[in-house]
Amino acid sequence: MIQLLKKNSIWILAGFVILVLPLVFSSGFAVSLMGLMGILIIFALAYNMLLGQGGMLSFGHAVYFGMAGYFTIHLLNLMGEGAIGYFPVSLLPLFGGVVGLFFGVLIGFVSTRRAGTIFALISLGFVEMMTAMAFILITFFNGEEGIQADRWVGPEPLGITFGPGIQVYYLIGVWCLVSMIAMYALTKTPFGRMSNAVRDNPERAQFVGYNTQRVRWLTFSLSSFFAGLAGALYALHFEHIGFEAAGLELSGEILLATYMGGSGHFLGPIVGAILFTFLKGVLSDYSSAWYLYLGAVFLLTILFAPTGIAGLILRHEPVWKTDFRLLGKMVLPYLSALITLLIAAGAIIGLIEMINHVADEYSEGPILSLYGIAVETTSFIPWLAIGLVALIGIGLCRFSFPYVTRKWDDIMDTIKKRMLR
Repeated sequence: MIQLLKKNSIWILAGFVILVLPLVFSSGFAVSLMGLMGILIIFALAYNMLLGQGGMLSFGHAVYFGMAGYFTIHLLNLMGEGAIGYFPVSLLPLFGGVVGLFFGVLIGFVSTRRAGTIFALISLGFVEMMTAMAFILITFFNGEEGIQADRWVGPEPLGITFGPGIQVYYLIGVWCLVSMIAMYALTKTPFGRMSNAVRDNPERAQFVGYNTQRVRWLTFSLSSFFAGLAGALYALHFEHIGFEAAGLELSGEILLATYMGGSGHFLGPIVGAILFTFLKGVLSDYSSAWYLYLGAVFLLTILFAPTGIAGLILRHEPVWKTDFRLLGKMVLPYLSALITLLIAAGAIIGLIEMINHVADEYSEGPILSLYGIAVETTSFIPWLAIGLVALIGIGLCRFSFPYVTRKWDDIMDTIKKRMLR
């Protein structure tokens, strides 16, 4: 029993975190944001089955997310009108998964016949077709307005109605935990390893007798199932679905979130989904230039951390497995790099906000509240001061970052020497 608990400790911890989070962050906005994080975690992990596990770059995976959302909304409305029998709301994500699987099987049969750039372009074509259909098939998609529904459509066990947001949060939490376990288990199966083999060396996989197109097709279909499950939860969460949930923008966002977190690690999409949802939910309330900041984070990730945030974290694995105390030598270098980075980033953000304030025709006067300080954008002095701080911060980064690299190389040399003894 103890061995079983140790083996599954990470999932027990994840379930505990999901359970207690609303007790710590109890506001309606926080509960809604955490529910959205759970949905995006499922979607990001589903996308990572394509990108990280199967090596298939897709620009249109929101198609399966969105179609599942539309069918779920229509099913809710039919149940509410009494046109069909009652289907448990708690199981509607499974219905969405089946919808995603259906379209994934159909589209995947065509698109997975090609790999690489051609596959990416085919996925782009399908998502553009989906967007066009949303404005043509008005009866089903209802154009720009989308479709609304009421998730409180019938009796649920234990008096659960899924009317309150906290109940929907826990529904999302349960399905998020189940989906994470299921997708992690898939990575440990022979199929999961063969999917990696097709990603890394399709010629060798084909030589040993595997049909690479069939492996890609199965990976694509399973990924579409979990994307559809996430789409159904999205429809339940907002009680609305629109073309934006099935278009190119959401497809790009899930790519961005997955890559920022780290597509090469199972933890990466989880970290990326949480970070992306938080930045989108919080930054959008403070700045109209928040998309620019997201793009900058994505660009910096590509340039300096191609393995993503999870890759940076797991890079320390050899250190804590060899001698955890060695990480103490990195405290000062990391702290110095963090401080200089915050100085440079804070000043650059300040300049961007000032430019955005001046360019915004709806801004109220020349006064901008920047970090709680009233800044007059028509005066030359604030521009000069913030510009100097930005230059100083960038200059300090040119010293602190190489300092981190030198200390890290010293630790790696120490570990190698210990291993050679």
